[in-house]
Amino acid sequence: MPPETLTPDRILEATEDVLRRFGPAKATVVDVARALGVSHGSVYRHFGSKAALREAVTDRWLDQSHTRLSAIARSEGPAGPRLREWLTALFAAKRHKAGDDPELFATYLVLAGENSATVERHIAIMLDQLAGIVQSGVAQGEFASADPVATARAVWDATGRFHDPGHAAEWGRPEIDAAFAEVCELVLRGLRP
Repeated sequence: MPPETLTPDRILEATEDVLRRFGPAKATVVDVARALGVSHGSVYRHFGSKAALREAVTDRWLDQSHTRLSAIARSEGPAGPRLREWLTALFAAKRHKAGDDPELFATYLVLAGENSATVERHIAIMLDQLAGIVQSGVAQGEFASADPVATARAVWDATGRFHDPGHAAEWGRPEIDAAFAEVCELVLRGLRP
């Protein structure tokens, strides 16, 4: 049986495993290559540097939530329930990542700090989705906003406790769901005309 083709996806999966085992400070491209059974030069053919590989891993991790959130943002129907569903899905995705694989989550916090441009792109995508929901709510007469982009930013900032990784330690507390529901209700009330 011929060896499996080396693809960027295979390299990224192996990189996640290596980062999980060794952490961002000790993980090397050689470790990734060893896990794949290839030379480190083979990894460098797909990712030109260790920094590029780490940025791609960060991108992949952040992009995992985009598909679900994008589908919610583009869906039909009243904007209020869509906004609540979008915020709920974002919080669930972040909580899932932090709670189910805390070692990898801690690694991604380090990588996100190193790859601020990647994080900024991620936030821009999230803000664009939020602005689309706000804009549709304004068009339907459901929301009042003179500037949906600024409103989207305000919603993002107001809900930061539920998606900013700096608050991950709070996400397992028993009272967090009630606090999340209260913030969502406050945001939705604030958007009504």
